[in-house]
Amino acid sequence: TYFETKGLKLGEPMNLADPDFPPRRVVTAKVLVSGMGGLSTPAYPNIPGLDRFEGTKFHSQSWDHEYALEGKRVAVIGTGASAIQFVPAIQPEVGTLHVFQRTAPWVMPRANRRISVRERALYRRFPVLQKLARGGIYTSREALVAGLAKRPALLAVVERAGRAHRRAQVADPELRRRLRPDFRVGCKRILPSDEWYPALQQPNVELVTDGIAEIREHAIVTADGREREVDTIIYGTGFRVADMPVGEWVRGRGGVRLAEAWQGSPKAYLGTATSGFPNLFFLLGPNTGLGHSSVVYMMESQLSYVLGALRAAGDGIVEVRPEAEAAFTAEIDRRMAGTAWSSGCMSWYQDATGRNPTIWPDWTWRFRRRTRAFEPAKFTLTPAPRAASAERVTA
Repeated sequence: TYFETKGLKLGEPMNLADPDFPPRRVVTAKVLVSGMGGLSTPAYPNIPGLDRFEGTKFHSQSWDHEYALEGKRVAVIGTGASAIQFVPAIQPEVGTLHVFQRTAPWVMPRANRRISVRERALYRRFPVLQKLARGGIYTSREALVAGLAKRPALLAVVERAGRAHRRAQVADPELRRRLRPDFRVGCKRILPSDEWYPALQQPNVELVTDGIAEIREHAIVTADGREREVDTIIYGTGFRVADMPVGEWVRGRGGVRLAEAWQGSPKAYLGTATSGFPNLFFLLGPNTGLGHSSVVYMMESQLSYVLGALRAAGDGIVEVRPEAEAAFTAEIDRRMAGTAWSSGCMSWYQDATGRNPTIWPDWTWRFRRRTRAFEPAKFTLTPAPRAASAERVTA
């Protein structure tokens, strides 16, 4: 397996005369671990005239910190997890703020608070109390799996909490109607915030629910024909998750690109290894994302598994067997059927084929248990050639 980006390949020399090959250090390695995750490459909307806009525009991931928003006419495209964080923060600064919403999200109370001085003192004196508090948080988040993955009807309790939160924070019934989600909670990412709804009701903010027809040099035009002049466009449109860019940068056996092997739908055994790509491992690879808890728990589990694989391989080659990967993929697809993530809405969890290669559709403790020990039977282990043999081949 080797990695390439802008023509740079691990283990191969660079042609410094080629302008596409910037002078960089070439790194050769026997093992490649992709720790990019899914929320690393911005996704942009497909809107006519996107390149015509002559004002300032940037994605929330690549924030232009040199640009002053004070007094500006700002448009935000998107109302997902990105926008829900930065819109309340910039609202007091800008002149006017137009928030373009395609789909209203489920927003839940965040209940964020500072840890008190007394609590800190107790945690220092009795560390077990901090562990109990953390365990309680984990258990409460993990409990959502009962509804998300096992019995979606149980999510009615969560939906009631979301509706109550909306009623408590949005007085205007018409605005409340426009902010009402039209899909089952969990089908898209659940968003915790106590600041989102209040920000949308400020005098300088407009929630726009008409679709965008086109973008012009200094304005955004919606489907109803209305033109809104803006100085700045901020894309809160999330990331390329289901079409992982790493697929274009990695080649395996026979020079096959990872994207070609995946054929539009990323797959990996335990989200960690893909057949045909020896000594390649993923952290937060396919079907290790979560819609309810911390992915750090998943990454820690994968790290343990990868270390086990490396110990088993030594200086040799380790590659997951195709039948093991296929069986795991079939299991994931079977578990995904009937879950909240497959309840009918379109989300960034899904790829171009309609499959969900993003979410782990089960308890996270089960993933931890399955990755606790490396499984040699699921892999092909090829020992490294002896030095003498290598010398004869070289000669």
